[in-house]
Amino acid sequence: MKPNIDQTAFGSITIEGTTFDHDVIIRLNGQVKKRKKKLSKAIYGTSHILSLDEARHVYEPEVKRLIIGSGQQGNVRLSEEAAAYFKQKRCQVDLLPTPEAIHVWDEATGSAIGLFHVTC
Repeated sequence: MKPNIDQTAFGSITIEGTTFDHDVIIRLNGQVKKRKKKLSKAIYGTSHILSLDEARHVYEPEVKRLIIGSGQQGNVRLSEEAAAYFKQKRCQVDLLPTPEAIHVWDEATGSAIGLFHVTC
């Protein structure tokens, strides 16, 4: 069962009453994990571009949808390689500013995972 996201503000996200002050991934089993943004930062020098390495880390078999909160102002994007990877896996990607993405997440049905950037 996926956890509900209560709210987000610049620098934080609150999930089921617990506030996190870092980017998170919500796994298919509902576990909340810290995002490994170093996988993207090592390649692009920023965590605002999701690399193929990070896409591989985020993806789980059986997932049909990835909801990405791209930051409070929507600065995160997929690299071309990451976009192609998700397309090849037939995984729909919804890329929205984090305040919008949390509403999409809470209303989503089916097998979904989430990645939420909490700053810019």
